[in-house]
Amino acid sequence: MKRILIIGIGAGDPDHLTLQGVKAIAAAQVFFVLDKGAAKHDLVDLRQRMIEEHGRQPYRIVEAEDPERDRTTPAYTGAVEDWRSRRAAVYERLIAEELPDGQTGAFLVWGDPGLYDSTLAIVEEILAAGRVAFEYAVVPGITSVSALTATHRASLTRVGRPVQITTGRRLAAEGPPADDVLVMLDAHCSFGELGADWHIYWGAYLGTPDEIRVEGPVPEVADEIRRLRAEARERKGWIMDTYLLRRS
Repeated sequence: MKRILIIGIGAGDPDHLTLQGVKAIAAAQVFFVLDKGAAKHDLVDLRQRMIEEHGRQPYRIVEAEDPERDRTTPAYTGAVEDWRSRRAAVYERLIAEELPDGQTGAFLVWGDPGLYDSTLAIVEEILAAGRVAFEYAVVPGITSVSALTATHRASLTRVGRPVQITTGRRLAAEGPPADDVLVMLDAHCSFGELGADWHIYWGAYLGTPDEIRVEGPVPEVADEIRRLRAEARERKGWIMDTYLLRRS
């Protein structure tokens, strides 16, 4: 039986890799890496450095092109489902053609595979199709949420209060769903219209040398975050950010 390891590698700092993650990398014979284009090649570089440091020879790195997602259509859910299916086709081909029977393959997943990532859903889609058989295991990783609260020295929770995780898209459409809200990827800075009773802990490129962080009452720091975000995206060609909103 083929075996797949889905390994969380943390938010960007190579030291985020857990001891379990190190052992999992050492156990794999084939590593599957998706190329996201020149602008995001540093994401591929980090994965390759981890493999070089912790992998056990002989191993192979198999690269494939990551399908593009349609970011222009207003049908967001449909676009994501289409992109996942096309990515599943790539994963299925890699597992079928590049992973010999009895060997272990690995996908190195940014952050944690269980938070804001499609890999688990894609793997289940492949198994449901029934064209290729394998077993798989998941290795948890340090999330951008953990990296955010650590860099700001802030607790994610307050006594007796819930925290809700949402997206920038839903925050813009519905407003804050709770007094403590963790927002993943917000291209439009949807927090900008909130009042002075809201405090924000914002961070981008968390755990990397490019890390940026801003904290303060939303009306006082919103423009600074917009400026820093726009400048960073222009400079690098991509950005991943996370923030915690807290009503005082």
